[in-house]
Amino acid sequence: MNYFVKLTIIVLSSILLGFAFNVFLLPHEVLTGGVTGIAMIFGLLTPLNTGIWIIVLNIPVIIIGWMKLGKEFIINSIISVAVTSVSMLYIPIVMVTEDALLSSVWGGILTGIGIGLIIRFYSSTGGFDVVGILLIKKWDVPLGGLIFGLNSIVVLFSGFFFGWELALYTMLSIYITGIVIDRIHTRHVKLNLMVVTSKGEEVRQAFLDNLVRGVTIIDGQGAYSREEKKVLYTVITRYELEVIRQIMKDIDPSAFVSISQSMQVMGNFRRD
Repeated sequence: MNYFVKLTIIVLSSILLGFAFNVFLLPHEVLTGGVTGIAMIFGLLTPLNTGIWIIVLNIPVIIIGWMKLGKEFIINSIISVAVTSVSMLYIPIVMVTEDALLSSVWGGILTGIGIGLIIRFYSSTGGFDVVGILLIKKWDVPLGGLIFGLNSIVVLFSGFFFGWELALYTMLSIYITGIVIDRIHTRHVKLNLMVVTSKGEEVRQAFLDNLVRGVTIIDGQGAYSREEKKVLYTVITRYELEVIRQIMKDIDPSAFVSISQSMQVMGNFRRD
């Protein structure tokens, strides 16, 4: 995908985050998770705007991410954090509903959409997003669930400072955010791919050129036609499924392709 398109999605998603914070979460003192949630606490307890606290608290996290995740990821993350912070400075804090539960739900949904898109296009909102991304490189777990676990610490902060009723609203909000993130960021979902084709060599080469996966090739034969076939088997992430679809459309549209979800993958499987 064109980098300008990716950057546009990151910027728009960051603005969506600022909108969700100022319109749904902050008016009811319902927080989001991680470093951003801690920044919200500081923003409510001090004269400094939450957007400024987001920048200050994310500086050490961004430094770690630069060393571990690369320059492009961190540049995208800096842009995302900056856009979110600026949008929170200019989007007024408005209470659209007096129902804190309703605000928690919609704030969680919009925050999950924003964060999910930002992470999907190789960026982050800083904070625990970076920590979560580093951890899923080692542990093959859903990112949203991992971020929810990390962000639960914010519930303790909000409980002590603002009361446990708001803490429960916060837990609901970040739980919904985690669920939505996992609906958008599906890299943890592994798929079994089996292709039966008469153009085995061309498909093999295309897989090796476009994927970072090993491929097992088995000699096969059509039971009815007796035609010699090649059976190619591999495991991919859901993100790679569109690449596979395009390869098969270009090389052998009539090939038999079977895709099923894998419960677990062990051994030499590249997860980044």
